[in-house]
Amino acid sequence: MIIIPARLASTRFPQKVLADIGGLPMVVRTAKRVAHLDRVVVAADDEHIIQTCKEHGVEAMLTSTTHKSGTDRIHECATILNLDDNEIIINVQADEPFIEPDVVKVLIEKLQALQKSKAPFIMGSCYNAINADAAKDPNLVKVIMDNEENAIYFSRSLIPYNRSGRANYFGHIGIYGFSKKSLHEFCNLNDAPIEDIEGLEQLRAIYHQKKITMLKVASTGFGIDTKEDLQRAIEIFL
Repeated sequence: MIIIPARLASTRFPQKVLADIGGLPMVVRTAKRVAHLDRVVVAADDEHIIQTCKEHGVEAMLTSTTHKSGTDRIHECATILNLDDNEIIINVQADEPFIEPDVVKVLIEKLQALQKSKAPFIMGSCYNAINADAAKDPNLVKVIMDNEENAIYFSRSLIPYNRSGRANYFGHIGIYGFSKKSLHEFCNLNDAPIEDIEGLEQLRAIYHQKKITMLKVASTGFGIDTKEDLQRAIEIFL
């Protein structure tokens, strides 16, 4: 199951999920990008998004306007759909119209393997190698891992600090996966102070000592965080 959380009143870039990219609204292009992999539902906070999705044949569901994060929004959607606790749910961000389907597929497979291993908490995401210049961009979230490829920390800042001159940098890709049971558990955790400081909801899991399995992938996709990103995306389809 793929659920795409879509909020109209984005703080940094209002209504960006409806921005036109090559003749399709951003959220629709993202949904169609992964539609062949599994059932896709857009979890929206506004009727304008719902109507736009319906006009393009994309399933959409109205959710609360008060959710703090996209993960909380997909949890509401999964609850309304009455998904089984063992269902693997992939959260693809609405502003990722270039997400590679192969990336989504390998994350699903990784989470299914975790499920078979009886892991107590199933949450995963992806990352790729980035250069030092890209790592300085606060819109590109960085991640560092332990020796088992579990996330230690995510930050908008440059991490790790390159005192030795030998640092490698890894960028977080805007995709998460959970089992329905673990998604419910995550959304019932108390908010973490650090998630508000960084503006990164995944830090809630780390704060409460829950493992986030990270999967290294090759990806050239990029999220739409600014109007400059949107222009770059538009030019790709010219």
